[in-house]
Amino acid sequence: MPENEKSPISARQAKTLFADWKHAPAIVLAVSGGPDSLALMWLAARWRKALARGPALLAVTVDHGLRPESAREARDVKRLASRLGVPHRTMRWSGKKPQSGVPAAARTARYRLLATVARQSGASHILTAHTRDDQAETLLMRLLRGSGIGGLAAMARESEREGVRIARPFLNIAKSQLIATLRKANISYADDPTNRDPRFTRPRIRELIEGLSAEGGDARNLARLASRLARANAAIEVLADGAARYLALRDHKAPSVAPGAKSQTAGFEAEAFARLPEEIRLRLLLRAIDRFGHEGPAELGKAEALLASLDRASRTAIKTRQVRLKQTLAGAVVSLAGGRIVIAPAPPRRHRGD
Repeated sequence: MPENEKSPISARQAKTLFADWKHAPAIVLAVSGGPDSLALMWLAARWRKALARGPALLAVTVDHGLRPESAREARDVKRLASRLGVPHRTMRWSGKKPQSGVPAAARTARYRLLATVARQSGASHILTAHTRDDQAETLLMRLLRGSGIGGLAAMARESEREGVRIARPFLNIAKSQLIATLRKANISYADDPTNRDPRFTRPRIRELIEGLSAEGGDARNLARLASRLARANAAIEVLADGAARYLALRDHKAPSVAPGAKSQTAGFEAEAFARLPEEIRLRLLLRAIDRFGHEGPAELGKAEALLASLDRASRTAIKTRQVRLKQTLAGAVVSLAGGRIVIAPAPPRRHRGD
């Protein structure tokens, strides 16, 4: 491990890390009690104190109630927050817990509760303590699951969730530096045993990265790869925007929409659509399905299969003008007729007994 990855983060470094959010009205700090999030609170509190004017800080701990120690850990966070002059709230994940998929369900609940507090407190951002190590793990998990370029870009420095901006100032920081920061400040932290439990995916991925490090697959290089893929993904999105404008100009049969009204369908001229690169066609199709569907985001593999069917039908339709296709995905219906592709909301599914 390089020497600088063992050194604590200085006040000057913290100023740079948090600079993007100094004009935010208020910020929620997601603090679990582990080393990463405690370092986030410690550094953010010192940064805010050095500002003449800056955002109000509110530390929030989500107690999932999954371990007997979680309530005590939340109290420990509250005590440290009080020492730092940062208001603190504990939010509890109540209700019945799932039998499987607990990490994903807990993550969804955590963001929902954090967003609730952010809206109540007027905070524009939620800051999380995701590190470069987390970024590397996310990339490898998504790679093994067959994600596309967008998924392999892993976590963005900023994104939106539950109507609130999620910011990750430590994405280029090694976890070891955050631990060194706490040691220098003489701050103890909680050790969550689930982070080492092989029944869960992330601990297994973490162990896999340790084995890959000898071949160059360490957290630094994996996170660098995620950054490069994010750059490529952003470029492809710009190209997709241009392709969408091109199709709109070509589509002379698009229904007219009154000013200010929202169209209930998306349409492409099949021949013009077929001339676009496959990745661009796929993204435009996914955008339209996500816009008009009502069953959540479409799965990438299913969208790829639908695009393949659409491409086959389009090639024949361009020649004969007689082929028709109609398929439903994620609550949207995609049809091809008369040389035109149309995506519209699908009728709600009928349940047995209706």
